[in-house]
Order: sequence, then structure tokens, then C-alpha cells
Amino acid sequence: MQRLLSSSKGFYTAGFFLSGLIILIIISARGTSWAGEVAQSIVIEDAFGRQISVNIPVQSIVVLNSDVLEVLRSLGAQDLVKGIYSEIDKDNAFFREFLDRPRVGSWKNANAELIADLNPSIVIAYENNPGTELEKQLSPFGIQVLRLNFYKLGTIVKEIRILGKIIGREQQAETLGAWYDKKLDAIQKQFSKVKEKPLVYVESYSAFHTTGPGSGGHDMCVYAGGKNLADEFKVPYSEITSEWVISKQPDVIFKTTAWGNGFKRKDRVFFNSIRDELADRPSWNLIPAVKNGRVHVLDSGIWTGPRAVIGVAYMAKCIYPRLFNDLDPEQIHREYLESFQKIPFQGVYISNNLSRGSK
Repeated sequence: MQRLLSSSKGFYTAGFFLSGLIILIIISARGTSWAGEVAQSIVIEDAFGRQISVNIPVQSIVVLNSDVLEVLRSLGAQDLVKGIYSEIDKDNAFFREFLDRPRVGSWKNANAELIADLNPSIVIAYENNPGTELEKQLSPFGIQVLRLNFYKLGTIVKEIRILGKIIGREQQAETLGAWYDKKLDAIQKQFSKVKEKPLVYVESYSAFHTTGPGSGGHDMCVYAGGKNLADEFKVPYSEITSEWVISKQPDVIFKTTAWGNGFKRKDRVFFNSIRDELADRPSWNLIPAVKNGRVHVLDSGIWTGPRAVIGVAYMAKCIYPRLFNDLDPEQIHREYLESFQKIPFQGVYISNNLSRGSK
């Protein structure tokens, strides 16, 4: 009898041990997720070209710039954003629904302690900003930094698909990527009729700072069919002189404004005043672009970034007004805002053609 009881006790002990082992295996397989999803990881390529392993599904994100925030909204993933960059206030009308999210510092110099307090699955930042010290600061907390740009037209569709994959929005990413491809391809096809591309001077936010290869502004100029004066420069952003621009004799000039807030504007007075200041620079009346009234100012909202395709449409129409007579950049803009951003179209984003008294 004693032997039978001992055997029974051993049986039950073994049973409990086995049950506990099975539960432990299940917990290990699921990680910390109890939503019924088995934790997995995928390998993606970041903006540096590195192969990065990311645990999916990503359930919370700290966003360090407006470009990734805009793409997340296009993919319907606003709920994943747990923290944001401090400069969002400069674009408060466009990103109204995110203003209550915790701030974690600048897009160039984020605060690792504030990020760690939010304990996100990942942080998404530009390729070069903040610096790689952010990875070192967040690594002890098990927080991964993912580097994606979303401001270069040559890689934006690829990065959209990567983001869609890691957040479980692959179909939405395919739809958005296809939209970009369609709009850009329609513009590119027209250039088969062009024999010689006009010379274009692109001035960035600061006076006499231009955009060369590697910059979003250069990409936009090329996609719009222009020959960038700075296309042989070795660095993306260079300071040049007024004399250099005059000597190059550009056919078209584009200037972009920092935080132009076109989304909130109701007229072109602001953009026209900047346009006139450029045209009035000493001896710039000798430049063909100024002589022929082809100086244009674009809002930062349609410059580099997810809305760059809209800026390209405006630029193409400015560079080739006859070739793109039927192109309607405003309609493309409206479609983007209403179909993907789910907000109504509004605002003003470009100056009038250069003409004294035209406000």
C-alpha cells in the first residue's frame, strides 16, 4: 500500500513538473505578449545599408522626426506613436492629433532618459540624426533604434514597405508605395521628349546654401527634370556665393522656406516676399531665371519628405510649363491629404510667377 501511494505521489509530481515545463515553454515562445501572437523577428535593411533584426509585431514607437510621423499616419498607425520630437509644435496644425504625446527632445539631440521612461519597442530616427550615441544610450534598456529617412525619393517606397512590414501594415504600405510610383512615373515619362534640361539653382532654407547629390532637394530637382547647378558637388549641402550663382546663369531658381506653414496660409504674400528678395539681390537681374520671371519659392511642407512628390509636381510644372500644361499639382496634393493623411486639403504652398506687383 505504501509503495502504491509512493508511486501515485511520484506520478502526480512528474505530472505537475511536466505541466509546468509546458507552460514555461509556451511563455518562452510568446515572450511578453499575451495577445495570442508568437514573437518573431525579421531582418530589414536600414538607411545605412545594415542588416537589422527587428522583433515583430512592433507595438510602440518613439518618433524623432516629422517624416516618419507622416508615413505612420498614412499607414493608419497613429496609435503606435508613444513619444514624439519636440519640434512638432512648429507644425501643430498639420499634426494636431499628436500634440498630446510625450516629448523626448530634438530630432537632432533626443533625450535618452525620456525615451527609456516610455519603454517603446523601437525608436525611429534619420540616418545621421541624432548621432549613433543614441544606440549606445538605449541599448542597456533593450530599446532598438531604427534608421530610416523617408525624405529621399529614390528610397522612400522601399522604406515605406519596410515600415509596413514591421508594424503589420503591409497592405497599406503597398497601396501607398504604388501611389508614389504612379505619380513619379507619370512625370518621368514626359522627359523622353526633352532634349536639353534647363539649369536649375536650388537654394535651401539658409541664404546661399544649395543642395547637392545625397540631399532630398537634389533628388527633387532631378525628378522634376532639372539639371542641378550643384550636381557635381561632393557633399549634400554646400555654402556658395552670389557670384557663383550669377556665373552659372541658371534658367530656373527654386527657394524653400523653413517652417513656411503653408497648411495654415490663405494667400501667397509670404512666399512672394521671399521671391522678390531673391530677385533683388545685387546683380541677380543678370540671371536668366530672374530676367524671365522664373524664380519660385516652395513651402517646406512640400519640400523633402513624404510630400516631396507633390513638390516635384510643382517644380516640373515650373520648369516645363508647356510640357506639363495638364499637370495639376494641387489635385495630387489634395488626393494625398484626403486619401492617406485623412485630413482636408487646405493652404498655399508656392509663390506666384515673378512679376512686380503680383501679390
